[in-house]
Amino acid sequence: MNSKILVFVAAWLVSNSLFASLNEWGPTGHRTTGKIAESHLKKRVLKKIDKLLDGQSLAFVSTFGDEIKSDKRYNEFYSWHYINMPFDKTYETSKKNPKGDLVTGINKCIEVLKDNNSTKEDKAFYLKMLVHLVGDLHQPMHIGRPEDKGGNTIQVQWFGRGTNLHRVWDSDMIKEWGMSYLELADNAEDLSKAQIKVIEQGTVIDWVNEVHQTTKKVYNSVKVGENLRYQYNYDHFNTARHQLQLAGIRLAKLLNDIFG
Repeated sequence: MNSKILVFVAAWLVSNSLFASLNEWGPTGHRTTGKIAESHLKKRVLKKIDKLLDGQSLAFVSTFGDEIKSDKRYNEFYSWHYINMPFDKTYETSKKNPKGDLVTGINKCIEVLKDNNSTKEDKAFYLKMLVHLVGDLHQPMHIGRPEDKGGNTIQVQWFGRGTNLHRVWDSDMIKEWGMSYLELADNAEDLSKAQIKVIEQGTVIDWVNEVHQTTKKVYNSVKVGENLRYQYNYDHFNTARHQLQLAGIRLAKLLNDIFG
C-alpha cells in the first residue's frame, strides 16, 4: 500500500478512536437514560415536554450534546460534559474549570428552562442539553482525574482490541452486552417507591460527589495494558446499568420539578 495512504489510514484510526472515546455513554447509554426518565415523569410534564420537543422523545434527543460537538459554534459547551477532580477532593474543594463543567452546565439548563421569558427555541436547546448532561454526570469516568483526562489516556484492551478505560465505560461494555436501549430500559432494576425516593434526594453536587466514589473503584479495577474480557464485563456491567438507572430517575426528578 502507498505510504501516504498508510499515513492517512493511521491518522484516521487514531482520530476516530479518540472521537469514540469522548462519546459519553455512547448513544445506547444516553438513550437508555432518556427512556428510563420518561417512565418516571408526571403525565402533565410529559405533555409539556412533548410540545416543547415537537413530539421527539427524551431518548431521541439524548445524544444531542454529542452531535453538536462537530459544530464550532457550540465549542463553549464542550467543557460542560465532564469534571476533572482528584481522588482526595470533593466538588466543593476541587479546582473549578473557568470554562464551566457538568455542574455549571446543568444549572444553566435549569435556569433557562425555569425562565418564563426564555424562547421555545432556547428551552428546547437547553432541555436537550440537560438530558445529555445528566447522563454524562452518572458515567463514572466523567468525574475522573485531570492527569489522564478521565481515563482517556489509560490504555487497555477489550477482548484483544486496543481501547482505553474511558471508552470501556462509555460503550464497550454496553456493546458487548448486545441489548438495545429499549431492552436495557425495560430490564432496569425493579425499585420500590421508597428506593426511588432515596435516589431522588440530594443536589446535583451531591450526585457528583456520590458518583466520584464509584469513579475511584473504576480506576482501581484495571491495570494499564490489561486485556479486559468476560470477567470484567461480569463484574462491572451491573454497575454501569445501575448508573444509567440513577441518571434516568434523577433526570425525571429535575424535569418534574421544572415543569410540574
